[in-house]
Amino acid sequence: MSPQPAPSPLLVACALGIEQFALRAGGRGGAGGPVTVLRTGMGPVAAERSVTRVLADPALRDAAVLATGFCAGLAPGMHPGDLVVAEETRDPRSTTPCVRTELLVKELGRVVPGRTVHTGPLTGSDHVVRGHERSELLATGAIAVDMESAATLLSAVRAGERPVAAVRVVVDAPEHELVRIGTVRGGISAFRVLRSVLPAFFEWHRSLLLPRR
Repeated sequence: MSPQPAPSPLLVACALGIEQFALRAGGRGGAGGPVTVLRTGMGPVAAERSVTRVLADPALRDAAVLATGFCAGLAPGMHPGDLVVAEETRDPRSTTPCVRTELLVKELGRVVPGRTVHTGPLTGSDHVVRGHERSELLATGAIAVDMESAATLLSAVRAGERPVAAVRVVVDAPEHELVRIGTVRGGISAFRVLRSVLPAFFEWHRSLLLPRR
């Protein structure tokens, strides 16, 4: 019998220590291949640098990449703890399409039942967005904003052809602005949701080897 090919790796990238802690607290059982949870540091420059460096490792050269963590919701009616599945990520340099988003929506509904899942464009910023900037970004069609997802996915596809996706948990929204993550109910709610999402990521990762029907 010929040897089976090694399972493809998955790189899950987040920016903050609290995000990495939430993901690790959620466990890694059930992954279809090796999983690396990378803390990139805050901001697009740090994300680009970290992802480019890690994907240069031969062990991760072909990894699927999923950006995750917290985000700011832009649309009225969003609440802390809601989920955002990006159909694409945007920044001034480029737009990066995401892969098999419909499966992520389905699996997130299964592993975090009762949570609203929003889909649409996720835009990037180099600073925390507040007030009128939210309305300006919403007018572009984006539904949420964070500082790392767009840079993470753009760096990933520049390093080589691979599946990419972004899933974020809303930590604040137009009617629920937070001053500091983790000090109010909204931040705690978002943390608990982020702690629960890894099984959905694993199903997305496994699906990448299956033919589309």
